[in-house]
Amino acid sequence: MTTPTEATRGFAILRGDVTDAASTAAAAERLGYHAAWSPEFYTRSAIVSLAAMAQVTSTARIGSSIAYAVGRTPLVLATEARSLDELSHGRLIYGLGTGTTKMMAGWHGVDPSGPASRMEELIPLLRSLWRLHEGPVRHDGQFYHVDVTPTAEMTPPPRTDIPVYTAGVNTRMVQVAGRVSDGFLGHPLFSPRYYDDVVRSAIAEGAAKTGREAKDVQVAGLVICSVAEDEAQARREAAAQIAFYTAPRTNGTVIGVAGFADAGERIREAFGWRDFDAMAAAVPDAMVDAMSASGTPAQVAAKLEEFGRHMDHVIVYPASFGMTAERSRQVTAGLLTAGAPARPE
Repeated sequence: MTTPTEATRGFAILRGDVTDAASTAAAAERLGYHAAWSPEFYTRSAIVSLAAMAQVTSTARIGSSIAYAVGRTPLVLATEARSLDELSHGRLIYGLGTGTTKMMAGWHGVDPSGPASRMEELIPLLRSLWRLHEGPVRHDGQFYHVDVTPTAEMTPPPRTDIPVYTAGVNTRMVQVAGRVSDGFLGHPLFSPRYYDDVVRSAIAEGAAKTGREAKDVQVAGLVICSVAEDEAQARREAAAQIAFYTAPRTNGTVIGVAGFADAGERIREAFGWRDFDAMAAAVPDAMVDAMSASGTPAQVAAKLEEFGRHMDHVIVYPASFGMTAERSRQVTAGLLTAGAPARPE
């Protein structure tokens, strides 16, 4: 387990356009953040965002939190990572995930069975493709079939060991990180209790399966944040974001471990009616405390320090669900300052 002074700090931004992502990354670097992260959704490509972010930063690492590992072939995934690592001069962290089974099937048209096994097959294959300059890559597996022979002399990439972080919610997907990944990316709903009771042990179990050391797997986590001089406003905004992520039943385990199974049922019932106000109202104060860093700037800073005791890298993730564009910009600006890592004296 880390201490607040050991945990590094990152900043993630989804709301807005690619230009917003780039300018936020540049601001985060100026404020001393160790990394800038881009999530991915049906409105935003993490890959394109990271390319823009790489152009305006020079020291902070850039990471996808996550890019979808389905819907792209292994060769496309490997090539995109190689290009981003070149563009950032070796600063890429490749965060990958499958999304929910519904997203795999409905968004990407992929068979949603065996997502953990799929990832465990994919990650070593990507590492082989980053060494394509050494010779052909041939793979005939359960999920992937690749046969690539270079037809011309290849220049080795800047790195053949680009760090790959994998995401997951339930135990089996968390184990993937222990088995094959360099790091783990925790879901925004994860509480410190979930990192302690589920994530750490699942990574250790996964690492034991492949003869690895759990301590070599970095644990990073997105923390839902909102900030305002009015504490109640910030907490309401965090509650809305928590409700948004609680709505999918696949996240029920996370809610249950944190002790909020009943609240999860009420939130999902309100979601069924598309009553977003009722969804947020169903989030109890204790749930906001457990799953977010929200309130005044001082309260946000203190809560992020608390999260830092349970992971290696804390990622500030601004709440945005239900906000106006202007309010979202205010929250992002406020959190950049409130969440910035302490500078050495």
